Amino acid sequence: MKEFDRDIVSGSILRSVWKLAWPVVLLNLVNGVHAFVDHILVGHFVASENNAANAAIGVAWQVFLVIVVFIASLFHGMNVPIARYAGRQDRERLSQVFYDAFITAVLILLFVVAPIGYFLSPHLLDFVNAEPEVQVHALPYLRLLFACGAPLFLMFMLTGAFQASGEPKIPLKLGILTTVLNVVFSMILIPGLGPIPAFGALGAGMGTVMAPTVSVLIALGMILRRRTIIHPPPRLTWRPNPRVIRTVARIGIPTGIQGVLLNLGGVFLLKFIGALEHGPAAQAAYTICYAQLFSLITWPSFGMRAAAGTVMGQNIGAGDPARGKRGVAVAACIGACWAVAIGALYWVIPGQLLALFGAVDEPIATYGKNFLHFLSFSGIFLATGLALTGGLQGAGETKIPMYIAFLSQIVILLGICQYFAMHDALTPTRVWAAILVSHMARMVITFAVFRTEKWAHTQVEFEH
Repeated sequence: MKEFDRDIVSGSILRSVWKLAWPVVLLNLVNGVHAFVDHILVGHFVASENNAANAAIGVAWQVFLVIVVFIASLFHGMNVPIARYAGRQDRERLSQVFYDAFITAVLILLFVVAPIGYFLSPHLLDFVNAEPEVQVHALPYLRLLFACGAPLFLMFMLTGAFQASGEPKIPLKLGILTTVLNVVFSMILIPGLGPIPAFGALGAGMGTVMAPTVSVLIALGMILRRRTIIHPPPRLTWRPNPRVIRTVARIGIPTGIQGVLLNLGGVFLLKFIGALEHGPAAQAAYTICYAQLFSLITWPSFGMRAAAGTVMGQNIGAGDPARGKRGVAVAACIGACWAVAIGALYWVIPGQLLALFGAVDEPIATYGKNFLHFLSFSGIFLATGLALTGGLQGAGETKIPMYIAFLSQIVILLGICQYFAMHDALTPTRVWAAILVSHMARMVITFAVFRTEKWAHTQVEFEH
């Protein structure tokens, strides 16, 4: 039987944070590799005007993310009590929370997300002003993600559960396997190989949904064989415990709304960008810089957020919330230092970074270089703010981050863009500046909340 890791709730805080953080950060970087490869392969092997194929998979993924993050709210609502019970070494309730949330997620993915997402895909692409040359690649890609994306969702869920229970190395190993398979599938399916035809942008989507399937099966096998802290329930059933699901939903739905607001802001942002002169080129620059190059900061930052949430949750469960807050502060500092280092690359070699994706022609190259300069500062605010958000969410306080997301991503970001659009003065540079302002506001407000005390004493246990 796998033992609980007591180093997370005792000893050096830096060691506790680092023990959780490095596998999660590395996992997120590894997970981002396949997207890099997809965009590089599509940029070089799929002929399209203004890099429309790259814009297509970026636009489609941004739309898909709105659904991903809302479903992931259930996962976060699961992770908080898992971390709390792990701090108390309560394996029975920890495992019950996971199993009930897992069954609920499977039912939602198969019978709600897949059919509705498939039929709404054309309307979603119209909403973001995707041009016809973009839609021809984006529509089959987006429909495939909705129809066959259940393994991708479940891999996210398993990753969060393992991390919250104090086993971050398991999802790291599974993530490496998933990424290797994804890259192999993409290298075969996008350009074609031998008797296998070239699927183009659709091949990128095929790899994205096929690769996680193997890892999900391995992870479930480990749980069933009791090789993880999470154990299978005494009796397998397709009826989740409503008491557990109510608690999970109460915690998770505000996080889901927060995620939807953040990504809905991104969808509306694509709509604003698509309406600009040279809209497809600007959308391609946004996709390459924000969705891909900026992921060198965002993925590690999400890893630090997850580590901060686990440290906070487990230390609360162990009866020491003050130690958890110190751990969150350490995670924020580590994230900020990483963002400074990567941001320097955006200033020094922006042209070389854009060339990796074939973005060397005008006006994409100019748009991209300008955007990277703004992102070099945005990254510092984003990394710090995400770690602090992880601390709040790890304690079960999910409503305040939701309000902050609405203020920063909807009111501030879209408000700035709408103001300039109404005066016919919106330009790519002003869109990039609005993104920087929204990141700055989010960090400052989150820091002000973090300095208070009440959020660290949120009740998250489900009813007995």
